[in-house]
Amino acid sequence: MSGLWFLLIGCLLIVMALTSRLVERLPMSGAVVYLAIGVAAGPLGVGLLDIDLRRDGHTLELMAEVGVLISLFAVGLKIKVAFSRRAWRVPLYLATTGMALTVGLIALAAVAVLALPWPLALLLGAVLAPTDPVLASEVQLRHVGDPDRLRFALTTEGGLNDGTAFPGVMLALVLLGARDGGSYLWLWLARDLIWATLAGIAVGIACGLLVARVLARLKRSGPLQFEEFIVLGVIALSYGLALVVEAYGFLAVFAAGAALAHGERQWRAQPASAPSSGTPTHAEPVIAPRLLALTEQFERLAEVALVLAVGALLAQVRWSVSLLLFAALVLLVVRPLTVLAVVSRRDTSTQERRLLAWFGVRGIGSVYYLAFALNHGVPAVAGPWLLEAVVVTIALSIVLHGISATPLMARYQRARQRTAGERER
Repeated sequence: MSGLWFLLIGCLLIVMALTSRLVERLPMSGAVVYLAIGVAAGPLGVGLLDIDLRRDGHTLELMAEVGVLISLFAVGLKIKVAFSRRAWRVPLYLATTGMALTVGLIALAAVAVLALPWPLALLLGAVLAPTDPVLASEVQLRHVGDPDRLRFALTTEGGLNDGTAFPGVMLALVLLGARDGGSYLWLWLARDLIWATLAGIAVGIACGLLVARVLARLKRSGPLQFEEFIVLGVIALSYGLALVVEAYGFLAVFAAGAALAHGERQWRAQPASAPSSGTPTHAEPVIAPRLLALTEQFERLAEVALVLAVGALLAQVRWSVSLLLFAALVLLVVRPLTVLAVVSRRDTSTQERRLLAWFGVRGIGSVYYLAFALNHGVPAVAGPWLLEAVVVTIALSIVLHGISATPLMARYQRARQRTAGERER
């Protein structure tokens, strides 16, 4: 089976490279195509890709962990908006207050529709709460420093809430008896909520700024060799250090990417040295364009592998009306209610608010949290319920958001251009 797996991946990567322009012209996200390939390659199709969470759970968790780390770092690198309350207010509200509200509403839906006990429903809410900054590529930042408010809010929210979902997961594991919490409420509040969150952000910012400063000084002497290792090095440094101090590594990696981009902005703002001084000017960027391209390629590989896995896992779903109703509630009710509750009209236009309410894309972050929970003491009897609810919701999100992203964002761009034209007149 391993030989067939490598054959499948090899063929898929070659086809991706050769048909990338064709996929970009399709009126849908590439993730929809990869999901269909995963279904066809899995037990529902030719049977080349057979994934069992009990057998392959640790492998899937590792794959999803690496995928999330790469995507979070790539997202952080694209964010070149200086931190300010006004600019970051919408994504911060969505990733904090909105995250807590989303977890609660999904848990309520799980109790009402799937008849799950509250601790398990809370875990399901935390697993499905984070949005994905990658799968619907049409709605994420298009390039470094993209000033679009909607794209910035969706991309930054996805980068932040992959980390802010962790406290909910930890609390649910304590309530299920899968994690030692002692006097669990106070310990969870101090350790899993306050310390792990703040320490993760601090570690990431420190690592990103430190690497940016070192790169800036070294590049005064000319281009560096093996510069591509910086991407993997910063991810590993920030993530490893966060784990050592028992902080949230996802937040650390996202913060490291954003801090590295911020460090380059500071470097660019410094006055260039005169050519006669013999010191190189600032023409050589701290973050070379090829590093950004390399990060995006890693990001795409992770996306393909995990969406294939979701497609294959659909074979294990026992389809029912209640399961589809639950997934629909998460995407069509919970997300809009959350946005309406936490996003103020003064921060967004009506159209931006509507698109924020629709594009709550579920993806690889939920795959990681599902595998993490199942590998850390969740009762075996609960595994199938969690698997079905998570996989169906992700698949439905990929299809609905993947098909609607292109036309909705095209309409959004036309409206922005009309508004800009009216202002110029």
